[in-house]
Amino acid sequence: MVSLRRLLPLCLAAALLAFLPGCETDGVTGTNPEIPAAVTASAQLRPGDSLTVTLQGVPDPSINPVQIDDRGTITLPYIGIMSTAGTTPGDLAQRIRETYLAKKIYRTVDVSVSVTERYVYVGGEVARPGRIVWTPDLTVSKAIQSAGGFTLYAKETKVNLMREQKAYDVNITLAQKNPAQDIHLMPGDSVQVPRSPF
Repeated sequence: MVSLRRLLPLCLAAALLAFLPGCETDGVTGTNPEIPAAVTASAQLRPGDSLTVTLQGVPDPSINPVQIDDRGTITLPYIGIMSTAGTTPGDLAQRIRETYLAKKIYRTVDVSVSVTERYVYVGGEVARPGRIVWTPDLTVSKAIQSAGGFTLYAKETKVNLMREQKAYDVNITLAQKNPAQDIHLMPGDSVQVPRSPF
């Protein structure tokens, strides 16, 4: 059994470490924050996604290009506005099929939904701010390069990444020196490059 005399110094040391301030980085060393990626983030549909909704097995088969609007809805023939919130392409295809059947528009219908384009948004101190087509290998630094690179006034060590209503700071100088620190983007992410005060 550990004596109280031996345990007390360990407890004091642990308490002292808890109150010490965090170490500052020089802007190049250290690590970028752990940014959580939702497991379903790349599969879930989001505003801005371009989709193709195909209806087959019906008298008037059609291919319908649609884009999810800011409210998370699309508009389809005969059934009108439909919510896509929190769905995957497979879930949405099933919901569309069930809606056509429930409204007795068709007795049988095959529905498929495919995503044609997804985007991330890059703004602030970059040469060409705007939206960029998302690909699975897109990282923060690649998105900035696609937007024409940093301007002369960019603060490269504190780029802001917005993901699912949360903000994270990303050090691009660090990411360029160590590609393992370059954060992979998800559809709908927004990258904002702030202006340096100097």
